[in-house]
Amino acid sequence: MDTGLPESETPPPLSLLHVALVKPEIHPNTGNIARLCAANRLPLHIVGVPRFRIDDRSVRRAGLDYWPHVDLRRSRNLEDLRLSLESSGFYYFSARAERAYTDVKYRAGDCLVFGPESKGLPQELLLADWEHALRIPMRSTHVRSLNLATAVSIAVYEALRQFGRPA
Repeated sequence: MDTGLPESETPPPLSLLHVALVKPEIHPNTGNIARLCAANRLPLHIVGVPRFRIDDRSVRRAGLDYWPHVDLRRSRNLEDLRLSLESSGFYYFSARAERAYTDVKYRAGDCLVFGPESKGLPQELLLADWEHALRIPMRSTHVRSLNLATAVSIAVYEALRQFGRPA
């Protein structure tokens, strides 16, 4: 499609969904999430400074040979992310939220935001937009939270299921 803009200024196509990790701490989780994003042609946003190097061999190993197909984007903070996706709805995932992730009607272009593995998203962020704070229910009270890569997978596939495009 000819947009009339030079190739370097052509805006990227609208993404079906965005996945954002705020200050991720465990490189294999990020690698697995990158692989999930590549498999579904979804951009992966890394917000803030992760506790590991993105080019770390371990991150790439989890993504295997899919790493070149990861649409990896960086933002300094959540405000920069919001500005870069100003037409997107934002959903913040936390074990402390009350609303279930299945109680939402996701829209194309929405951004699913996940916090660091050890502490999750800040409570003040969740409270500031409580209607968009979501949880993945767990039946046991003996488990604090799900693995980050597992939680991202559950949320992504629920949104894709709603879009009618699971694959």
